[in-house]
Amino acid sequence: EMAAPRRPSGRGLRRAPQDGRLEEINKEFLCDPKFSDEEDLEEKLAVFKEKYMEFDLNNQGEIDLMSVKRMMEKMGAPKTHLELKKMISEVTGGVSETISYQDFVNVMLGKRSAVLKLVMMFEGKANESNPKPSGPPPERDIASLP
Repeated sequence: EMAAPRRPSGRGLRRAPQDGRLEEINKEFLCDPKFSDEEDLEEKLAVFKEKYMEFDLNNQGEIDLMSVKRMMEKMGAPKTHLELKKMISEVTGGVSETISYQDFVNVMLGKRSAVLKLVMMFEGKANESNPKPSGPPPERDIASLP
């Protein structure tokens, strides 16, 4: 029997420094002309920040392999060690073993369709209460693939 997820009450203080750091990074994205045409950018960044802090379990400002592993399991999409490594290298361009917040946001806002992004989108959809239409997805989805 799994315990109900406890609402972290005292996390405000513990997370404050990181929250501030991520907030700074969000500001940089908001000022970045590259993303100026992104709609609801501020709202999206707020969501990304929450998600990121949820999964940055060591609170070091980066998501490591174990965190990605737990994140995928939590979302009901467990991955093998190899798949996880591939996801991380896809996000970081192979230069790092951990996903920084910049990497994370770049993937989420980026045009290319990274696994992590698909997973996040999927989780977002899963959290909406309205039922998904059955049948094949609309054509444009396929056309818009890279």
